[in-house]
Amino acid sequence: MPWDAPVTIATRGVEVVMSWSLLDVTIIRTRRGRVALHFDETGLLAAGRRGLSLAYADRVELRQLRYFVTVADELNFGRAADRLRIAGPSLSQQIKSLERDLKVQLFDRDRRSVALTAAGSALLPRARALIGQADELRREALGLSSSEPVRIGCVQWCPTDWAERAAGVARVRVDTWVMPSHAQAARVADGSLDLAICWVERPDLDALELDARLVGTDRLYAVSMGQDASPVEAGHLTVLLDSDEASWSSWNRYAAEFARESGARVVRVDDGGVTGSTFFDHVRRLRGPVLNNPKGQNDATPSDLVRRPVIDPMPVWTWSLVWRRGEANPSVHAVVDAFTADTDASALTEPGTWLTAGDPHRAGN
Repeated sequence: MPWDAPVTIATRGVEVVMSWSLLDVTIIRTRRGRVALHFDETGLLAAGRRGLSLAYADRVELRQLRYFVTVADELNFGRAADRLRIAGPSLSQQIKSLERDLKVQLFDRDRRSVALTAAGSALLPRARALIGQADELRREALGLSSSEPVRIGCVQWCPTDWAERAAGVARVRVDTWVMPSHAQAARVADGSLDLAICWVERPDLDALELDARLVGTDRLYAVSMGQDASPVEAGHLTVLLDSDEASWSSWNRYAAEFARESGARVVRVDDGGVTGSTFFDHVRRLRGPVLNNPKGQNDATPSDLVRRPVIDPMPVWTWSLVWRRGEANPSVHAVVDAFTADTDASALTEPGTWLTAGDPHRAGN
């Protein structure tokens, strides 16, 4: 897509005109960061195609196009709303508003299914490209354009909407090499990664010369046999520790400290059974409530087992976004800000919450 005019930065914002085949768009960024798109009357369809004329003066916001693309990806308003972190009814209203502005129906939808219309299918590839161009414009305007993407590694938990969070800030590449928390933190320290989402403690950060911000939390629960889903006191739990320190070092540290402070019973295993189907087998064998591992936080619970809240205290596992101290790449800091801007930290302040003594997000650390 060639530029018809250079990027200009003025006190009232940034404006650029882009031409792409029959698509002419003006992007205007205001002081508040709002982006609006002005389409000319040639529309978004190839010559001769009917049904998507834009010969009017209405505005279409980039935000709405991003919503459209996300719904088109998921073909499910609930999942799309989760990715976008907005309420489902609000997303539905935004799509209806976009359809009114474009004067065309983008989706066929009923209570059971969502499908793109012919007009929606025609708009989708151009909407993707336009969003990409607008995001690149924002990165250039902020001085964050870089030829190399920001590399991020995960252990198990990674925001499902990471692409939306990073859009317009930096290009992000999620490393497919899933490794334990201590290994991912070490990879950031040695420069193999720029960022990692992992569990760390303050001594780890100091030893590796890393900084961290909270990016997520998991309230751990107990799994037991039967159908009794009532809360269980921490002192009545069994905690599993695995002999494979290379894989489970972080979990073993967390679980051992929790057991010492709560009075929970420790059982050592050597079969990777702190998570997965083998974990459920251990629950059946032990015939009592067993603390779950965060790696299995979202695993489906078998019908003969039940999840139970843990109280007195309530164990919370924190996920940190870590980066090198003294990091000079502004794109890395921009991604950190984008990923942590609205992190829900409410679990940390609930009465009875338990964190390890070295958790960097514990009050006083």
